[in-house]
Amino acid sequence: MAAPAQTDVRWDLTPFYTSVTDPAYAKTLAELPDLLTKIEAHLDSLSPSLTAEQLKNFLAEFEQTFLTYRLISSYTSLVVSADANDNDAQKALSSLQAIATRAEKFSRRFESFIGTLDPKLWENAPELKDDKFPLSRIHSSAKHLLSPELEAHTADLEEFGSTAWERLYDDFSSNIQVELNGNSVPISAIRGMAYDTNAETRATAFSAELAAWKANEIPLAAAMNSIKGEASHLAAQRGWPEQLDVTLHYCNMDRASLEAMLEAAKDSFPDWRRYLKAKAKLLGHTNGLPFHDLFAPIGADTSWTWQQAETFVEEGFRAYSDKLGDFAKLSYDENWHDAFPRPGKRDGAFCAGVTPGISRMLHNFKESVNGAMTLAHELGHAYHNLCLESRTGIQRRTPMTLAETASIFCETIIKRKAISESTGDAKLAILEASLQGSCQVTVDITSRFLFESAVIEKRKERALTPEEFCDLMRQAQLDTYGDGLDPEKLHPYMWAAKPHYYSTFAFYNFPYMFGLLFALGLYRIYQESPDGFHERYDSLLSRTGMAMAADLTQEFGIDITQKSFWAGSLAVLRDDIDEFCNLVG
Repeated sequence: MAAPAQTDVRWDLTPFYTSVTDPAYAKTLAELPDLLTKIEAHLDSLSPSLTAEQLKNFLAEFEQTFLTYRLISSYTSLVVSADANDNDAQKALSSLQAIATRAEKFSRRFESFIGTLDPKLWENAPELKDDKFPLSRIHSSAKHLLSPELEAHTADLEEFGSTAWERLYDDFSSNIQVELNGNSVPISAIRGMAYDTNAETRATAFSAELAAWKANEIPLAAAMNSIKGEASHLAAQRGWPEQLDVTLHYCNMDRASLEAMLEAAKDSFPDWRRYLKAKAKLLGHTNGLPFHDLFAPIGADTSWTWQQAETFVEEGFRAYSDKLGDFAKLSYDENWHDAFPRPGKRDGAFCAGVTPGISRMLHNFKESVNGAMTLAHELGHAYHNLCLESRTGIQRRTPMTLAETASIFCETIIKRKAISESTGDAKLAILEASLQGSCQVTVDITSRFLFESAVIEKRKERALTPEEFCDLMRQAQLDTYGDGLDPEKLHPYMWAAKPHYYSTFAFYNFPYMFGLLFALGLYRIYQESPDGFHERYDSLLSRTGMAMAADLTQEFGIDITQKSFWAGSLAVLRDDIDEFCNLVG
């Protein structure tokens, strides 16, 4: 697909505030302390013998307070994500941190209070029927809280600990400049060159990227050590056996389902290695695929503009439903997207809900079919936010696993459309781009899970050096990619490149695999029985915070505790691998 010149695409945040110096922003910021004081007093006035109606009234006030907090917090974070060099926004984010700490303290006090109540209060009250599950989960979480005094002290310390380290990572990494061919280029743009059609460009950019991470490894390793150390200590103090147990709890997922999924993924590795070797052969490599060619485009010209990606995604969504197609068009027309890399802008892509049903999406658009798939992915998150629009705050607490369902379902729609509409070299290109993404979500995600597991275990003993982080990353890649990648040309600094590691919430990796394989299962059901599917699917998305993952999936006849389900979804991908290998010859 030939690509005309790009035009810049930036999101419009003015429906919320014109800037952090907007008087309306200052007014909201000034109101928040009073709102928090009021809700804190309301919580203090509640008795463990309160009625269901009293609890319902409190939850309504809680909702209004935290919608206000969510608006100003999301807005400020979006401004900083788009430009870490905006000094006014950085000052505003710093000022907001004290309120964030206070809000976190309140949330823990709220959880602690719910933990003192008799669950029969919400189990038997019609007015709390939609709150039954989230209140039960909060009640369960409260068992792992420290004393109120210690939780308040911990929240204060986190402001100067993990929260500060996470912010350092975001600000520092987004400002790394890389020297390439005499020019200073943002690290996000350098990483984007992995998708370039020119082999020399990919290899040169990869070498420059590794050198840049090497030059900046000390502060990044310090951030990783501090965040993982704090999270490990707090998990132990709160009585969790392992950090993985914390994540599984907040994912509304059991260990049996996780193990079944990971075992099925491991069984599929030989198929993924066949794909990687076929791609290596196509690119002229004989010792496996070098990491710098992992994202190399294959086949016909695959250059896409942002505008072409917009059109393709909207058409694909509309073939599924007019509601989804109209939603995509609305997001374009109202400028919900910030498309291209630039200095000071955060790398990667994400979707942020700002107000109920309203989102903004940050991209670092790659001019390939992968860029279109990422657009579909983030729009899936935004559509999920739309489906949650009528839910209250505690009902919207979607676990990470199900948070990736809508995004990858939408991505699957676009992948299948692209593959079905192409032939010859164009089909080879799109099929490979699809496999490329699925390989990341199956194989690379497993490598990230193994890496993070090893880091957490070793961090219990002491801080790790940058070299040790690199060694653990190499080993994780060898254990998953195997001989599909050239063992001499791996990416030991992926720990520095992925923001997900720099969070106290560990293991933000396997939810992507859950999302991919669950979405493939849903898509198969949609193809086999489309009648009534759209309504059932939207209903599922509106209730992702209101039931255990296994219970929600059972509504579609899917048992996630069984390895056979995950293997069935992976079989769809194996068919794609077979087709790709046959086309390569």
